[in-house]
Amino acid sequence: MGTIDYTTIFAVAFLGSVGHCIGMCGGFILAYSSAKIGEDWSKAHQGVAHFLYNIGRVTSYVILGAIFGLIGSAFVISLTTWGILLIFVGTIMVLMGLSLMGKLKFLTALEANISQYKIYGFLFRKLIHSKSLPSFYGLGVLNGFIPCGLVYIFGTFALASGSMLSGMLVMAVFGIATIPTLFTFGFIASFIQKSSFRKTALSIASILVIAYGVFSLAKGTMMIVKPEMVQDKIEMMKNEQLEMLK
Repeated sequence: MGTIDYTTIFAVAFLGSVGHCIGMCGGFILAYSSAKIGEDWSKAHQGVAHFLYNIGRVTSYVILGAIFGLIGSAFVISLTTWGILLIFVGTIMVLMGLSLMGKLKFLTALEANISQYKIYGFLFRKLIHSKSLPSFYGLGVLNGFIPCGLVYIFGTFALASGSMLSGMLVMAVFGIATIPTLFTFGFIASFIQKSSFRKTALSIASILVIAYGVFSLAKGTMMIVKPEMVQDKIEMMKNEQLEMLK
């Protein structure tokens, strides 16, 4: 995936986090904040706790990215396969955009509640009752593995990346893009929930997601219908890059 792809991933993930992530993870953050953060904690101490929680989430996403990328590497063997994956990604992105707009319940359908499982409950209880800073990181890791529509969506990008390292990078970019919103949520939760910025960001994210989904569909279709043209373009780009290095 090129730079433009990572830039788009970051933009979509950041804007999507203002709406979707607050709705899904907001309650989780408020729960651990009230249970674990003491009233006598300084803002700096709270900031470290929230930061460790978010780094824990990103850690889980990177692990998932490695898995998705590794799986993708076993299938991405031709332009046709690339085209099929891009069409799949594009379709998912369009559905995601419509879901963010409230036109579909696609994201909700993807998300499942795993808190009912005993192992999750056991780990959650252990971590939620601890006030140590490492426990915030552990909670983040735990939360990162909870099934989430956005994680699935960007997981398809990791799958389409065709390599373990690229898959890790895709999910790392996604995770990092969601940090600003969720990091500040603990401090200004009421403002974010009532702010019109949330609706505006969600609308912009929806448009970006759908637009990029349509672009991916067109790109994937071209790879299947006219693979020779795409291959020639790839070779031309490689030659241009080699000329620049001389």
